[in-house]
Amino acid sequence: MSSVFKALSDPTRRAILQHLQAGPMGAGELAGLFDVSKPTMSAHFAVLVAAGLIEPEKEGRTITYRLRLSVLEDALLAFAQTVGLNVSRADHSHKEKP
Repeated sequence: MSSVFKALSDPTRRAILQHLQAGPMGAGELAGLFDVSKPTMSAHFAVLVAAGLIEPEKEGRTITYRLRLSVLEDALLAFAQTVGLNVSRADHSHKEKP
C-alpha cells in the first residue's frame, strides 16, 4: 500500500493516471504531454509500474501503458479500513435510486 501512496504523491504521476483513464497510451505519447525530460518520465513510469498502478506492454521498441485501477481501489479500501472507515467494494456496487 505504501508504494501506491508514494506513487500518488507526485502530481505528474497523478496526471499520467488521469490520462490513462481514457485508455492505453504509448510512452512517447504520454511523455509528449509533459514538459519534462525522457529520463524523468521513465522514472515516473517505473514508480507507477512498481506500485502496480500501470502495466507496460512492450511490442518491439514501443511500450504501451495501461491503467490497473483495481490496484488503486484495493489500496484506497485498505487505507480507509486502517483509519476505521467501514467500507468495502460491495458498498460501491449499490447505486442510489432517484
